[in-house]
Amino acid sequence: MKRKYFLYTAAIALTVSVAACNKALDIKPTGSIDQSQAILTAKDVQSTLVGTYNRMAQSDLYAGDIFMYSDLMATQTIVNWTGTFQELTQMVNQKILVDNGFVQDTWLRGYQVINLANNVLANLNKVVADDKDRTEGEAKFIRGLMYFDLARLYGKAYNDGTPSSNLAVPIVLTPTTVVSDASYVSRATVKAVYDQAISDLTDAEAKLPETNSFRATKGAAQAILARLYLQQGNYTLAVTEANNVISSGNYSLNATYAAEFPNGTSAAHFDNTSEDIFAIQVTSQQGVNSFNTYFASSGFGGRGDVRAKTTFVADSFATNDSRGKFFTATTDGDGNPLYYRTKKYNNSLGNAHVVRLAEMYLIRAEGNFRNGTVIGATPTADVNKIRVRAGATPIGTVKLGDIIRERILELHFEGFALQDAKRLELKKVGSVQYNSPALVFPVPQRELLANKNLVQNEGY
Repeated sequence: MKRKYFLYTAAIALTVSVAACNKALDIKPTGSIDQSQAILTAKDVQSTLVGTYNRMAQSDLYAGDIFMYSDLMATQTIVNWTGTFQELTQMVNQKILVDNGFVQDTWLRGYQVINLANNVLANLNKVVADDKDRTEGEAKFIRGLMYFDLARLYGKAYNDGTPSSNLAVPIVLTPTTVVSDASYVSRATVKAVYDQAISDLTDAEAKLPETNSFRATKGAAQAILARLYLQQGNYTLAVTEANNVISSGNYSLNATYAAEFPNGTSAAHFDNTSEDIFAIQVTSQQGVNSFNTYFASSGFGGRGDVRAKTTFVADSFATNDSRGKFFTATTDGDGNPLYYRTKKYNNSLGNAHVVRLAEMYLIRAEGNFRNGTVIGATPTADVNKIRVRAGATPIGTVKLGDIIRERILELHFEGFALQDAKRLELKKVGSVQYNSPALVFPVPQRELLANKNLVQNEGY
């Protein structure tokens, strides 16, 4: 069973989520909060924005789960799942039930984040002029990112069938303050949700500053747009946005691969590195880093449920590739490795990397290769920049297969497996093909019961 079940519907939860911020509000103990009472001042708007970041930092979302789902569902040849959470086992077995608690709570948390962002955007008139663009940009960045990821989980891939008719998730752009007929929103199409995410992220790109502490920046919006366009198969725009990030000079690769995943307990290990474009700072206030929970051993605060197979480590990495050494081996009595655990997530707190610079080089390399262009650098130069940092031997002239392989070597266990399998149209993803309904989350049964206008996905 999952950690817990929520006994309220997503629609009702949305009416109270406006209070989920770092500011203590003087409110009456009621089941919902009137927006006019909850957000009165510019300070209230900023507190709600902080609450939006806090909510997206929950384990159900960007503190790990939303990325881990991808690896569990699509890397059966690379990892062994040894966990006892039956609902995660369903994902590994590609046989998810409609009452799966992880699937339910990610939907719920996602719409709580969206509702908080909507509350910020609905109250921009209260924000002082100097803060208005930044505030709008941050809220739209978060909403756009959330819609993009919800669409990828609960809807078919953009290249699977017809995105203008395939269904994804409901689009809600105004705050939900009471449950009424307007709360029963139908599912929008995959294309419509992607278009909404592009609109939000493009607005965010225009309004966000280049530096903004740990919060969303112009570069963060560009980076997620690059990822989205790659998923969409729009390689020209993917290259443009990835090149914008790289050429900005605001980010740089760490000197070593290990430096992007620092281990330790000092405060310095919780700061963003020069390579982080956007990361979630997971603190004791948010709860736990699910990456750590499932990938790390008990000695580092984890359960160690996700183990890398020896064949992956032994066969994928060259001897001089430091990425192949960034694992801890568990051996038998003769010293032979039985399995490995990645060292990427040995901090129980600290950052959950949402997007980092290495991905941008790989997106630019793939987009340029597919288009036959050289924008910013050649595909060979971009791939070798990543390889040289890892100590691997440079490739003379890269081919598409080299770029895809480099994504696995560099980005393994960071949540890319399922979506890459879908966009690359792999014939074998676990026991099914890339376009199998088993690789799309069901609409949670709880939501179907609460919203009469929702329809279930194929296969459930």
